[in-house]
Amino acid sequence: MMYNKVVMDHFRNPRNVGTIEDANGVGEVGNPLCGDMMTIYLKIKDERIDDIKFQTFGCGSAIAVSSMLTEIAKGKSLDEAKKITNKDVAEALEGLPKNKLHCSNLGADALQMAIKDYEDRKAGIQRPELKRKDEHEHSHGDTCYCPYCDVEIEEGVTFCEACQHDLKEEH
Repeated sequence: MMYNKVVMDHFRNPRNVGTIEDANGVGEVGNPLCGDMMTIYLKIKDERIDDIKFQTFGCGSAIAVSSMLTEIAKGKSLDEAKKITNKDVAEALEGLPKNKLHCSNLGADALQMAIKDYEDRKAGIQRPELKRKDEHEHSHGDTCYCPYCDVEIEEGVTFCEACQHDLKEEH
């Protein structure tokens, strides 16, 4: 799989990495099939994105998408930011491999969720904070699957032979 220079630059030198402790809006998305998790933090001032940061756990494409998305959104009004699409992010990166286009969806989705979170907070709508579960769960019935490539694996396995990933917990 070949990545272009723009994608590699944003992967190797990501912009706006980190958190905003007093964020006005936070959006978190994930794709359990590929293992990508993305969180976008917004600081809104005068209905503009004054600051934006991200934390991403995932492949090079997911990191590049997060970085480019923050560059595109920073300084935009909320109305302008709401119009940012996955296509805009992929085009700004000068393309992504077809099997990585879903990563651009994650970035745009996380931004839209962060804007919605900001608007909900402003309107006084309180959403329950999501509590992550650390224990192992079977999301496909009684069968275990690798969280990275979705190949069936045996209970107790700590390494996926199919995609060569170490599994943090026993499966």
